[in-house]
Amino acid sequence: MSNVRFNALILAGNRREGDSVAVLAGVSHKALAPINGVPMLLRLFRTLRQVEGVADIHVCIDDGALLDAVPELAAARTNGAIKIVKPEASPAASLGAALDVIGLRYPLLTTTADHPLLTAAMVSHILEKTPAEAELGVGLAEAETVTAVYPNAIRTFYRFKGRRFSGCNLFLARGDNARKVASYWQRMERHRKKPWRLVWEVGPLALIRMVCGQLSLEDAFQHVSRLTGARIRPVLMPFAEAPIDVDKPADYELVTEILRRREGAA
Repeated sequence: MSNVRFNALILAGNRREGDSVAVLAGVSHKALAPINGVPMLLRLFRTLRQVEGVADIHVCIDDGALLDAVPELAAARTNGAIKIVKPEASPAASLGAALDVIGLRYPLLTTTADHPLLTAAMVSHILEKTPAEAELGVGLAEAETVTAVYPNAIRTFYRFKGRRFSGCNLFLARGDNARKVASYWQRMERHRKKPWRLVWEVGPLALIRMVCGQLSLEDAFQHVSRLTGARIRPVLMPFAEAPIDVDKPADYELVTEILRRREGAA
């Protein structure tokens, strides 16, 4: 296990009304959807508490009172084991605001509440393997790592020079320049309905190289580092479950099956 001192942030804001996973689970908030008997947010909290070096655990959620529906989370909020951070209009804006509140005295590990397969080993891996010069480490899993174990898992993979990767909703911010990444992400979000502006922000040549399979993963991260003014580095995660989150009912069913095999049926 890692002995790196760090803070943790769980992004748990509701991004849309009537979330399909929340509806399926019969709860008001997706983060509270139980999988194999345990709410997703509670799973994340328990996992982070297992990691040596964790300082404060922050939860970015619409209303801290939502945690009262889960006694263990309610107790953690009362005794200060969980600190509530107010969400903003988007994940990027929430992260930027959280960085201002939490600060970067310690590295900040950020994940999402719909990542119930996260393990202490995954957290320790990104803490230990993020390069020393990186101001932001981004967890990625190679497609072959995932499909070898879960060939039917529906994931989005991005191709870089013949290799495919999926994001793992796992980030490690170190140093003030990490805030620049959140600011850049917010600009990208504002342009999501204007494709030409997105192309302009990223750079048309880089996009053409990516589409043509000529852009390597290392080149892509160097390019984004130049755009943001922060040293961003990939951290390859050797865990098939690392990129599997619960974004839709099919994911909920897959993760339930995985957890039942791991824990037994609740």
